[in-house]
Amino acid sequence: MVGPLLRSLWSTTRTSFSSSSHYSRIKSSSYARAFSTATATATAVESAPGGALDPGRLRNVAVIAHVDHGKTTLMDRLLRQCGADIPHERALDSIDLERERGITIASKVTSISWKDKELNMVDTPGHADFGGEVERVVGMVEGAVLVVDAGEGPLAQTKFVLAKALKYGLRPILLLNKVDKPAVTEERCNEVESLVFDLFANLGASEEQLDFPVLYASAKEGWASSTYTKCPNDVKDMSHLLDAIIGHVPPPSASVDAPFQMLVSMMEKDPYLGRVLTGRVSYGVVRVGDRVHGLKKTEDGTVKLEEGKIVKLMKKKGMRADPVDSAGAGDIVSMAGLSSPTIGHTVANVEVMTALPTVVLDPPTISMTFGVNDSPLAGSDGIHLTGGKIGDRLLAEAETNLAINVLPSTSESYEVQGRGELQLGILIENMRREGFELSVSPPKVMYKVEKGVKLEPIEEVTIEVDDEHVGLVMEALSHRRGEVTDMGPVPGNTGRTRMCLTCPSRGLVGYRSVFSSDTRGAGFMHRAFLTYEKYRGPLGNVRKGVLVSMGRGLITAHALMNLEARGILFVAPGMETYDGMIIGEHSRDTDLDVNPVRTKELTNVRAACKDENVRLTPPRLMSLEEAIGYVASDELIEVTPKAIRLRKRYLEVNKRKQMSKRPKD
Repeated sequence: MVGPLLRSLWSTTRTSFSSSSHYSRIKSSSYARAFSTATATATAVESAPGGALDPGRLRNVAVIAHVDHGKTTLMDRLLRQCGADIPHERALDSIDLERERGITIASKVTSISWKDKELNMVDTPGHADFGGEVERVVGMVEGAVLVVDAGEGPLAQTKFVLAKALKYGLRPILLLNKVDKPAVTEERCNEVESLVFDLFANLGASEEQLDFPVLYASAKEGWASSTYTKCPNDVKDMSHLLDAIIGHVPPPSASVDAPFQMLVSMMEKDPYLGRVLTGRVSYGVVRVGDRVHGLKKTEDGTVKLEEGKIVKLMKKKGMRADPVDSAGAGDIVSMAGLSSPTIGHTVANVEVMTALPTVVLDPPTISMTFGVNDSPLAGSDGIHLTGGKIGDRLLAEAETNLAINVLPSTSESYEVQGRGELQLGILIENMRREGFELSVSPPKVMYKVEKGVKLEPIEEVTIEVDDEHVGLVMEALSHRRGEVTDMGPVPGNTGRTRMCLTCPSRGLVGYRSVFSSDTRGAGFMHRAFLTYEKYRGPLGNVRKGVLVSMGRGLITAHALMNLEARGILFVAPGMETYDGMIIGEHSRDTDLDVNPVRTKELTNVRAACKDENVRLTPPRLMSLEEAIGYVASDELIEVTPKAIRLRKRYLEVNKRKQMSKRPKD
């Protein structure tokens, strides 16, 4: 009740406040000029000293939102509005896995021209596991477009990305997307607006940040409006949003006269140019041919990494990277010429010996061990098999992704720390497509000990399911130490319930596939890291035992016919197996050793039954993410370019029995 009341009171005063503050800001700004549409293009060549773009004409904006709320689709419409030629839908999703899975994995930078202004736009991921991508680019911008689904409202990841934006002092613009849905009404939009205002206030937003403009849009249909409508009667385009960005987001406060300094926020490798570093120019002007050096900030001071020459400067415009001769303070550019600096390092003129402050990322919460594949089938599919090759690949990944830490573990194995199993699963999937073979341990939660108290990462979970599945979901999460904080009906959807919970990260590992089965695909679940809290105790019984192969060879239908009654099979006839490989889930809580390669004895006597009459239930073939969430502490995942197999850590039966008698940690 308090939130909507505050929101309504604020709305009555905001109009006069925003109009007066907007007028005074424009009046006092030294860069404000009155351009007509006809003269905008003619005078768009204004530049700062050295040929760089005038900072007053720049607007640096990030598009932030919860997963599936329409960020990348919105970017498509903005690019098309400003004349860019996009080859397909979700054009900024350039990675194969992004297009296949329909999610944004890495942040992307592009620029568009609107009227007399240059807008540097940053598209960010919405999934909690890729929060590091948001953290390292949000420092490059002065404003943000917060996209919220008008039907779903603000969810767990909305809170995370908004907290990061407010922490850096950004002034967000609220865009209520998908207002053309039949279930979305004006009352629902007002309710979501109040919820977002409450979220701003709870996260400690300043008075200036609380004065955010609200727009309504349908990114799919390609329009935005400053007033609520299901379909605008006037021009159906994104001009209202672009005008709001120019009017609400301040230009970068940058000095083009100071010596050049730039903090590297992104890095990619080009086969011809080598290492390409992308970042926002903090001070000065940089030109092609300038002598620069890389600086790294350490506890002992600033360390010089390398000195070199800028061989190429590029600026992303639309879907292409155009070469430029110079770039000035406040602009976001890419440069080539240095081979040592990476994300978080500073590139500066040779006379500058001070490194810029680096971005502080949230700590990783989950770790997995990557090692050499030592199964009997090792080497049959992949081309990169050794521990050295695996280590080099992981260290290269850690260079470009600051949210991942790589630490040497035992012989030829590496501990990889990250935000969640999806993030590490994407890394494993990329490696197997590159020809790597490796064995992967199950995820382990990273605990903390403070003042003698064991702490574990707790996540905030938002779940929406049909009413008939509520009891099943709550029972499953109670075994996983989940605690309900809020529960109620979903506005505009009869027969649906939304629950907010806090749950340990270790309890959520592997739960997504179970959740999909329990809700028959009709529910959705979103999660985001919340905090570290006191250890909540051991989990309940969340998984049954497994069927373990004790023979090597090709799996036969005759053997599987007799094993079907024992549980759920993960394999099909004709697949290859070996001692210690997991071929199914047992119907009981204990493991069972079975022989899946047994063949039918041949005799001279005719039999009524034949192999052609064997009818098997289709096996449960696990994806990589499902396998990561399924394996227990004494099991491993064997990953090759052509197969994903589950196996026991110790393949011999006697060794497994011996190790099972040891006390567990």
